[in-house]
Amino acid sequence: MNILFTASECVPFVKTGGLADVVGSLAPVLAKAGHDVRVMLPLYTAIAQDYQHQMQFVLSFDVQLGWRRQYCGVLMLKKDGVTYYFLDNKYYFGRPYIYGLGGDEYERYGFFCRAVLNALPLLEFRPDVLHAHDWQSGMVPALLKIQYAHLPFYSGIRSLFTIHNLQYQGIFGIREVQDVLGLGDGLWSSDKLECYGCANFMKAGLVYSDAISTVSPSYAEEITTAYFGERLDGLIRARKDTLYGVLNGIDVEEYDPATDRLIYQNYTAEDLSGKAENKRRLQEELGLKVDADVPLIAMVGRLTNQKGLDLVDRVLPDMMSENAQLAVLGMGDAHYTNLFSWAEGHYKGQLAARFAMDHALAHKLYAGADFFLMPSLFEPCGLSQLISMRYGTVPIVRETGGLRDTVLSYNEYNGDGNGFTFFNYNAHDMLVVIRRALHYFRSDPAVLTSLRKRGMAGDFSWTHSAKDYEAIYQKLTGKV
Repeated sequence: MNILFTASECVPFVKTGGLADVVGSLAPVLAKAGHDVRVMLPLYTAIAQDYQHQMQFVLSFDVQLGWRRQYCGVLMLKKDGVTYYFLDNKYYFGRPYIYGLGGDEYERYGFFCRAVLNALPLLEFRPDVLHAHDWQSGMVPALLKIQYAHLPFYSGIRSLFTIHNLQYQGIFGIREVQDVLGLGDGLWSSDKLECYGCANFMKAGLVYSDAISTVSPSYAEEITTAYFGERLDGLIRARKDTLYGVLNGIDVEEYDPATDRLIYQNYTAEDLSGKAENKRRLQEELGLKVDADVPLIAMVGRLTNQKGLDLVDRVLPDMMSENAQLAVLGMGDAHYTNLFSWAEGHYKGQLAARFAMDHALAHKLYAGADFFLMPSLFEPCGLSQLISMRYGTVPIVRETGGLRDTVLSYNEYNGDGNGFTFFNYNAHDMLVVIRRALHYFRSDPAVLTSLRKRGMAGDFSWTHSAKDYEAIYQKLTGKV
């Protein structure tokens, strides 16, 4: 099949979150399966010059946005069997940020969605399936069905829209979006594009795509409820027959403790001595007390309420009283950067915080920590718990979304499980489970070794999930 991914980010070119990992990992796996896979991305200034120098100019055209005519250049780079197209417009994407600071996100990604569709016939590439990811690409399925499907080139192109995080929807004023995309008044009813008096790019993708997927089976169930549905649960329930939950994988070549060049020392499940050395070196680098007998808990990710940091805030003194160490890496809300800045000074040698997007340090944390804490309020899939298990770092998670699908709590009676979990969104429930994990670290290290090895033996590759996506594409197109 011919498959086109449209997304706002993709590793290794540009990344702010898990969306980039998914797009960048899934596309090559599908290409290896024999499909012609191509990916369209904005050409951000933030993309490394090494990659920009490898890109070849293909063509250019103008994009009509209301009364505006905007330049769009198309540059191409081939990597790992995948053809990547970068859509160039310096006004929209030549900025020192990826998202959110200019107040014109509707125009930036409206331009992107329109340019994706306009580029296809010029590139002489007609996808069987157009796979759009998250709100930044949400208008692609909508425009395809509303404005393009009657044209011979676009007729029969099927679309799949994947929700990576329903909380981020791309909500803007109706008049502004109408002006940019030329969408008539008749389209702004509650069964089409209007959403609580606003334009909503996420809703556009949900209404007009031929099928919807999200990134774990549990999250696919959760978003049909009011609690997790972010005011779109009614629409999602109405489309439940075309909703699929496909669990994310990770790039098992990049995240492999046996070969990872970013960690201090390589190791395997058969010889975990290298993991102990990674812990020692990590403690040194972060200014923590160097002590193999003190359990080290890591957290890597956005510093927001979604990640359960309000629970950590509530019981941080209790956690520190357990003579455990905590290492935090991420960027986000000022409340949490202030909290961990204060805590680093207050619990000197016991808590370390780094407020950055530091890929190399993240690898070191996965490799050097004993436990990985992820008490999320909600978690569509989560990649960090998969990566941590790959490195023999035992996850402590809340049972929600993809965390529920991937982490099974240790059962002391039959030995099953690969981590520690709690269900209620409650700080003291989390604290009880942390204490349980620390108990096994100190009193029964054989259990911890068993959990480490079980996690490292898990199959977190894209192999199975890619087949699930192939099955969806086949169902949409009738092609086998």
